[in-house]
Amino acid sequence: MARLNRYEAVVGLEVHAQLKTRTKIFCGCATAFGAPPNSQTCPVCLGLPGALPVLNRQAVRFALRVGLATGCRLRRRSLFARKNYFYPDVPKNYQITQYERPLGEDGYLEIDGPGGERRIGITRIHLEEDAGKSFHDPGRQGRTRVDLNRAGVPLTEIVTAPDLHSGEEASAFLVALRRLLVYLDVCDGNLAEGSLRCDANVSVRPAGCEDLGAKTEVKNLNSFRAVREAVDFEVGRQARVLDGGGTVRQQTLTWDAAAGRTVFMRAKEFVPDYRYFPEPDLPPLQIAEQELAAVSESLPELPRARAARLTSQYGLTAEAADRLADTRELADYFEATAGALGDGRAAGNWILAEVLKVLNEQGIPIDGFGVAPTATADLLALVADGTISGKIAKAVFAEMVRSGEDPAPIVDRCGWRQTSDPAALRVRVREVLQSHPAEVSRYRAGEKRLLGFFVGEVMKATGGKANPRLTGRLLREELGEGE
Repeated sequence: MARLNRYEAVVGLEVHAQLKTRTKIFCGCATAFGAPPNSQTCPVCLGLPGALPVLNRQAVRFALRVGLATGCRLRRRSLFARKNYFYPDVPKNYQITQYERPLGEDGYLEIDGPGGERRIGITRIHLEEDAGKSFHDPGRQGRTRVDLNRAGVPLTEIVTAPDLHSGEEASAFLVALRRLLVYLDVCDGNLAEGSLRCDANVSVRPAGCEDLGAKTEVKNLNSFRAVREAVDFEVGRQARVLDGGGTVRQQTLTWDAAAGRTVFMRAKEFVPDYRYFPEPDLPPLQIAEQELAAVSESLPELPRARAARLTSQYGLTAEAADRLADTRELADYFEATAGALGDGRAAGNWILAEVLKVLNEQGIPIDGFGVAPTATADLLALVADGTISGKIAKAVFAEMVRSGEDPAPIVDRCGWRQTSDPAALRVRVREVLQSHPAEVSRYRAGEKRLLGFFVGEVMKATGGKANPRLTGRLLREELGEGE
């Protein structure tokens, strides 16, 4: 670490987000994940002679949503270009993208990094088509198989300024961007399926130096952990090279997660290598003011703004509000529960502790959860009015999840209504105190924490149905303390 203190890491990300259109960006082929190899292709996405691209306007609208949500300056007239390169999974030997006149520029995204809140610049966002996918199979004489289903899938590329300085910050940016894209409903954010992929440009420079230094590009990072670890490894590697008197070579690398290191992939391409020129088969992309206004009006409340509102409106902690605002669906579930219950804190605590536990155990999203917000509110109301205890509420909730039944019938059927009869409870309280004379003596000698022990014993004696608050009051009375 002492070595790294001599240097400053400079990191920029290029994030490719697959847009949630039903068809590809320049043809009518489906974009569904998991189809049989090469079953979702046509002459356009295969680049066959005479086939012409037709722009998917829904992809444009989705990209505009991203640009608006990140404060970008959006062009009313942008251009498509051909980026030429020769890989087996690029059937046309070029990619249709945007280069000199991208859709949006000069935006930002706020993140919660290790040093607190930071604003990370976004240099540009643009539209482009995806390439296919190569599968390297050592078990078949080293052959490589190519699936072109992904060729032509619409992407928006989000390129950051070199404003990040560690793997942790880079990971925090990707987390924040993924949440935003999912909120906007333009990308499903599934890193495992390749819907969101990240390339990291990494360089180090002496602390206080203005020059960026020679950079390497780590390609196709598909998890938050991979981004964090790959960036940190590469920063350390470059620092060691410089300490040894060497020169960092500008190259393209891949991340070997099993070995925990970056691996040389190829020499780094430069802009002239791609031989950009205007796409002759597509006219300039024109954005009408009415279209931009319609997209702007359709934007949802964004995650950071929603978390701030949940804090102020429902009295939540900032951490709880941020967790509840993680997805639009979870925030909607919370607000529906809090509205029906009339208690935002109780609703938030229950959802974060119990609802999320069930979702994690079952591996389902909140919109696949079988307990309605009103039913959750009814359950919490039974706790609030003393009908059941918090402990019994968990058992009721488990049955609600299993059967889909409302809480009140479950409570009645199982005989779980809380005992709130003072006379009946006093009998149980006296029995507990008579059974524990030593603890009673210690309590009266000043060991007041034993009150919790007595409450627990009464709860055991009543099968968890004793009203805890009333039990505590009766115990203090019997122990000679009154209220």
